[in-house]
Amino acid sequence: MNPTRVIINGARGRMGQALIACAKADPASFELSAGLDVGDDLAAALSAGDAVIDFTHADSTVAVAEACAAAGKILVIGTTGHNDADRARISEISKKIPVVFAPNFSVGVNTLFWLTRKATEILGPDFDLEVVEMHHRLKKDSPSGTARRLAEILAEARELDYDKNVMHGREGMVGERQKTEIGMHAVRGGDVVGDHTVIYANVGERVVGERVELTHKASSRDTFAKGALRAARWAQGQKPGLYDMQDVLGLK
Repeated sequence: MNPTRVIINGARGRMGQALIACAKADPASFELSAGLDVGDDLAAALSAGDAVIDFTHADSTVAVAEACAAAGKILVIGTTGHNDADRARISEISKKIPVVFAPNFSVGVNTLFWLTRKATEILGPDFDLEVVEMHHRLKKDSPSGTARRLAEILAEARELDYDKNVMHGREGMVGERQKTEIGMHAVRGGDVVGDHTVIYANVGERVVGERVELTHKASSRDTFAKGALRAARWAQGQKPGLYDMQDVLGLK
């Protein structure tokens, strides 16, 4: 298989720089066709690439997706913070091209997604559910896309509703914790790349209660970059559709 020709959109950002470095480090698998950022012409660059990897801003994703669809190019979306209308439009566009849309491209985090679903099924409804995430002080969206996906998995496994059952932090006299509540807590500070923990805690009756914690900590953006590149290469052999890293890794 020839090297996958990738176009990095958001090339001057931290993730863009990591993607460029990782692509150049593996010339047998990837060829860097272009590194684009604000003000550059994506449409003009598309003819030279097989796939666009987009780590820019949620407001620009739909336009990028439409350009990729018009050119028949693969799109890997690493941007988070999209609203429901954007998600619906991306889903519609994926009927024309392969789109890999994931809140996190780390192999470790996607293993955490899989483990979270299994642990929730095994532990059952007696355990309270909490999600805690921490990121660097410059991160704009909250909670992180990864934390949101973890809470979505918890809600799906418990047959709950994300919008109704997720409690974002607590302040004041909020009353006792409800059994159907999924706690969500976002911490910001320093240069933390990304920490995520899912907490399961129950109350002991005749025996002492117990707590299970699943944690992933990222120390380098290269783990996300390598995952996004892997997704772009994997998507070359796929039909049009909306995929995520669970598909790429064969975890579904």
